[in-house]
Amino acid sequence: MGGPNLEVFKFTLYLFVPIAALVHFGDPEWYRKHVVPYQDKLFPSLDRTTQRIPTDQNGVREELARIKAERLAKRAAREAEESK
Repeated sequence: MGGPNLEVFKFTLYLFVPIAALVHFGDPEWYRKHVVPYQDKLFPSLDRTTQRIPTDQNGVREELARIKAERLAKRAAREAEESK
């Protein structure tokens, strides 16, 4: 088979790869440079999210009416823009 040199090489590789990955990806500067911008693309900002979720039926209906009104306003603005 391989012998002791192969076992030493495999052991070194098994230790080196995870430690190297932790050193590379655990750097705070790398995290700020690569992860934070992607996180901003993935998740919406706080002003685009609903902070207070309605719990009763009337609140849900009011929220749905507000969303529909916003959608209709955007559609009307888009159609007005296209007709120009």
